[in-house]
Amino acid sequence: MSEVTIQYLVLDRCDPSCNMARYYVLAIEPSLFGDATLIREWGRLGRSGQRRVELYENQSCAMEALELWLERKRRRGYLVRGG
Repeated sequence: MSEVTIQYLVLDRCDPSCNMARYYVLAIEPSLFGDATLIREWGRLGRSGQRRVELYENQSCAMEALELWLERKRRRGYLVRGG
């Protein structure tokens, strides 16, 4: 049985002056067919949000996409939770 690793990041963007409290989750998980998936979930803190699943042919391609989304979100003011 192969080892399955799930990698994920949780980002927050909070600004009380404009009533903003948002989250963004980036996760890489294996698909049922052995491909890699990048799962993006976002919304307002305390509420259910939207979710999008993107398929990639391997984990390194999914990791590149995760890093691209992470950079986009950092430019928008999101911070990695706990770091």
